Amino acid sequence: MAGIQITRWNHEILRTFAVKGGFYIDATMGNGKDTCFLCGLAGEKGRVLAFDIQPAALENTEKLLEREGCLSRAKLILDGHEHMDRYAPKESADVICFNFGYLPGGDHGIATKPETSQEAVRKGLEILRPGGIMSLCIYSGKDTGFEEKERLLAYLQELPAERFTVIASEYRNRKNNPPIPVFVFKDASNQRD
Repeated sequence: MAGIQITRWNHEILRTFAVKGGFYIDATMGNGKDTCFLCGLAGEKGRVLAFDIQPAALENTEKLLEREGCLSRAKLILDGHEHMDRYAPKESADVICFNFGYLPGGDHGIATKPETSQEAVRKGLEILRPGGIMSLCIYSGKDTGFEEKERLLAYLQELPAERFTVIASEYRNRKNNPPIPVFVFKDASNQRD
């Protein structure tokens, strides 16, 4: 696994823990690679919601999903991820996937922001069903800065341990502020009767 990228690592963890054929949310659509991956998990019975604020992201994702034959499994939404509660009820999603930063190949001036990202994670945790998993690819440095990373990690650290398990990994031998993969598991043992 030499040179493994953060997105591949996140996909492997999600593939291991996610319920197959469920309901998934790609909170940061980008060019659609995570959306396509989630459509694969969804299969014929599941469904995917994907969010982005840039029309180019929706166009790129739609083309990718059409090429891969899974466009019918996804609903692509032109809206900020901090509004995902308008489209999904509480405790309904099996997986929520975040890949913070900017649209690869797009305008680096348009990127996720600390305030809306934290709000999106907060709402996502409400939407995540007990037993569900949230993955976050957190970047810092260069265009995206450090504020979003520090704010998200501080927020996640304060989540109640009796309801959530938060695991943050890091690259120990990479320079230049490598991304941080984070996984949040919502405890299923505290389900309401």
